[in-house]
Amino acid sequence: MYAIVEILGQQFKVQAGKKLYVHRMNEAEIGSEVEFDRVLLVDKEGEVTVGAPVVEGAKVVCEVVSHPRGDKVIVFHKKRRKGYKKRTGHRQDFTELKVKEIVA
Repeated sequence: MYAIVEILGQQFKVQAGKKLYVHRMNEAEIGSEVEFDRVLLVDKEGEVTVGAPVVEGAKVVCEVVSHPRGDKVIVFHKKRRKGYKKRTGHRQDFTELKVKEIVA
């Protein structure tokens, strides 16, 4: 069984027991449970239910595991023959979720 759920404006395919990395949820404490009710699609052993726009009564229950940071992404700007070079980096903050169950 899997579902397509919208979390913070992004769509994710979730299955029970799997881990999921989403953008940082500052209000969620480690060890707490969060529920997402914007479920767009549910697949139960081949029986597919597509929402219009969401599936009524469906939700995904997740547990907050940690708040890690992603790998550094280097941003490099250069203009040739001008001596202009600029190098910056960025590390994205994430929230690690573990999917406990899909209620549909």
